[in-house]
Amino acid sequence: MQIARGLTSLRERCGLTQTQVAARAGVSTTTVSRYEAWQDRARIRWATVKALADACDATPQEREALVAVAKSQADGWWVGNSAVPDWLDPLVSFEQEAAYEHVFANTVIPGLLQTREYALAIHQAREVRSPNDSIERMVEARIQRQSILMRDPAVHLWVVLDEAVLRRTVGNSDVMIQQLKHLHETAESPNVDIQVLPFSAGAHAAGAGHFVVLGRDDEREPLNSMAVVYIEMRRRGVYLDDAEDVSAYKLTFDYLRSQAADVSTSSRLVTRTRQELSS
Repeated sequence: MQIARGLTSLRERCGLTQTQVAARAGVSTTTVSRYEAWQDRARIRWATVKALADACDATPQEREALVAVAKSQADGWWVGNSAVPDWLDPLVSFEQEAAYEHVFANTVIPGLLQTREYALAIHQAREVRSPNDSIERMVEARIQRQSILMRDPAVHLWVVLDEAVLRRTVGNSDVMIQQLKHLHETAESPNVDIQVLPFSAGAHAAGAGHFVVLGRDDEREPLNSMAVVYIEMRRRGVYLDDAEDVSAYKLTFDYLRSQAADVSTSSRLVTRTRQELSS
């Protein structure tokens, strides 16, 4: 999606048609169309991305930004990993490039904040017909995704949790106690903010449920900026990068943050819920 948007922007800026770009780059018009339409992403080649960017008179910085994204798709730990389904692959890719990730969760703890035991219970409930070794690989992949919270620079994760997420017992009480303890400890990290939307808040802005907004802002290099909305459904994900869609979800998240308890109050609510379970 980022490559497609970047190449289209470069071509339109220099006033060329797809056929003209193809002639300059030494590729077919079909190739130019495919790269600009985000089709058949498994066949994306960084050398072709470089040739198309050069054909559109991209600056060295613009070209390298797009090439870096293309290369990351070949080198990532998730590429070819059977535990990462095709529909989740783009999300994991985006997370490697994102500077921030904003999440609203109303059913379960988001994957980036799950303990191993909690993640195991979630996958066992969802993948009722999958063998144990397959489920174990899914759990390992989920835990590996969390490495973006420790990288340098780390992604800034901001999560708004519906109070129902804290009250729903996943696994058993011991699993939930450890999960809530992990939430409390992770919230102390400088790059993680967790707010709880209490039941007392009543109706709220996110009537449609769980969603993720992630991206990166770079005023110096607009082509290096990105923003994507991810909505998870049963065995598939929906990705939105249209500017109006992204803006609408960003606004929704802003309203949710304003309706939720502040970070300190939320931390106390998580602790109180854990203490209630313990007793």
